[in-house]
Amino acid sequence: MLPLLVALVLSTLATLNALPNGAPTSVCDNMLPFHGGGIPPLTTKTPFTITPQSSVIGSGQTLKLDIESFPANIVFKGYMLQARQVDPPNSIVGRFESTDTDAIKLIECQGPNDTATHTSTSQKRELTLEWTAPEGFVGDVVFNATIAQDYDKFWVGIPSEPVRVVASQTTVAPGSTPTKRPATTTTVPPYRPPQTSAPVAMDPIYAGCGESKGCFGFPEGCVDSQDCRAVVTIAVLGARYVFELKSGHNRPAYVAFGLSSDAKMGDDSVLECVPDQGTVNVYASWTTVGPYGSTRVGVPQNIFQVLEKSYNDGTIYCKLERNAVSTVKGQMFDLVNDKFHLLLAAGSSVESTNVNYHDIGRHVSGTPQSLAEVGPVQGSSKLLLRLHGAFMITAWIGTASLGILLARYFRQTWVGSQMCGKDQWFAWHRFLMVLTWALTVAGIVVIFVEIGGWSQVRNPHAILGVVTTVLCFLQPLGAFFRPHPGSSKRPWFNWLHWLGGNLAHVIAIVAIFFAVQLQKAELPDWMDFILVAFVAFHVFMHLIFSIGGCVSERRSGQRVTSFPMADMTPSRNSMSSSERKQDAAFSGFRKSMLFLYILIVLGLVIAMVVIVVLAPIETAYNNIKEQIMN
Repeated sequence: MLPLLVALVLSTLATLNALPNGAPTSVCDNMLPFHGGGIPPLTTKTPFTITPQSSVIGSGQTLKLDIESFPANIVFKGYMLQARQVDPPNSIVGRFESTDTDAIKLIECQGPNDTATHTSTSQKRELTLEWTAPEGFVGDVVFNATIAQDYDKFWVGIPSEPVRVVASQTTVAPGSTPTKRPATTTTVPPYRPPQTSAPVAMDPIYAGCGESKGCFGFPEGCVDSQDCRAVVTIAVLGARYVFELKSGHNRPAYVAFGLSSDAKMGDDSVLECVPDQGTVNVYASWTTVGPYGSTRVGVPQNIFQVLEKSYNDGTIYCKLERNAVSTVKGQMFDLVNDKFHLLLAAGSSVESTNVNYHDIGRHVSGTPQSLAEVGPVQGSSKLLLRLHGAFMITAWIGTASLGILLARYFRQTWVGSQMCGKDQWFAWHRFLMVLTWALTVAGIVVIFVEIGGWSQVRNPHAILGVVTTVLCFLQPLGAFFRPHPGSSKRPWFNWLHWLGGNLAHVIAIVAIFFAVQLQKAELPDWMDFILVAFVAFHVFMHLIFSIGGCVSERRSGQRVTSFPMADMTPSRNSMSSSERKQDAAFSGFRKSMLFLYILIVLGLVIAMVVIVVLAPIETAYNNIKEQIMN
């Protein structure tokens, strides 16, 4: 049993560290290493050359080649070399000889030993290889090489001068002085990787997720679709704990991964990958509470080792090994025996001793788990967050808007028809505003439970939301203590009630606009267009009802657009009892427009609630589409 476990661990190590031990056969066609999860090759002029020691050899004979640099003594760490037939192009021919097992490793791409690569990433200044032409082969070949000067600095498809392979009876002895090709020889085009093997097909950081390593990223579900804004992978190799972090969304200033005991920010051990002048610096840090933040001060920097790192085209990548047991700020982190919540964050700004707020994204695993688990890592539940958004949209886009409209324009509609002993307009206004109050209170409670305190986000959404809630809470209290209609203080109450209700409505809608910008909400930018459409439609309907009210008042001589409970002007009292007993003119028009308003607002509310509940909507759509196709 023990030998089997050892073999399994060794095979895992070989899989995860294929590039340091030579190029894998998966890159035979394009010769493109997947460094850092997809770092592109350099397009500048390479200092390295592939020099055949003869320009003409016979079929079946052996040719020596030199990998050199100009200027001399430039070291390289890795290489991949093939002989490719000129016509038809890119067919790999011949075989290499194993002359130096310490520096040359032979692999099979299209035939036995037809490709040579490195055995380790030790520094090399020059290298000589031997290649044997196929028996009976006649034609031109070009040697193509990929040479890596460093992990993130490599050139792909470096061509040699053409070599003519002739029939064996006219061969030139191996080791002869190289000869110049005739002027009529066709120029061999430079090597181009086949388009069908483009490296964008798969990001290697996701390889093995759920099988040989745990993977965690945001937004939720992005690991399956391989399009995370930020991702961390955890591979446990015996006593080694290896982490990979990557983020390229919005050109982040850092990506960080933390271990937490409570899924809340504060007293957590964090590893940060921070780009700086083309490279990536890695730091250990500690999250703080009151105020929330992070710091590297007093945090030991010897609890991890950097294995690989790169920063290319705005994408951060680093591969780290963390000590199995470490002590940070007096707290022990035992990766072997303890379970942790996983924290992942990315942000757009850093300071000299800390990273700033994770405005690009943040995600927390739902339950504490052992780092040795390789199954899918689920994020924490966002039910309360989604409920908050759904409650507030329903309250302030739906019920509040309709309740205000009824009180403003339907005082003289459905006259004589009552509900629960009250006029229709008042009964529905009271019901809708009480529902708005209940949804708002529920929404503010669930978001405080979700966050566990005051929001640290630099966004006015939280302040606007609290102001809205306070105004909403005061409205029914003021209505309960409203003066009698005949009181001299009644007009003051009317104006204050009107001002408080409309001010709360406006502030609430502005707060929803700011919510779209919140990273945690994961709402699409085009949600703003739906909100703008609602505002435009709401204002337009107010204009239509106001014009209709003016026309109706001129015809009947009574006010139609009265404020609830009592008129704001003395003209209300001059209305005759006969005028009170019938609907004002154009009541059918108002009812029709009200039906249209309810229909459109209901559609907008349902659409926005669906977007909030299924956020991020793009990921949800892709998952549903994939399920349908499967």
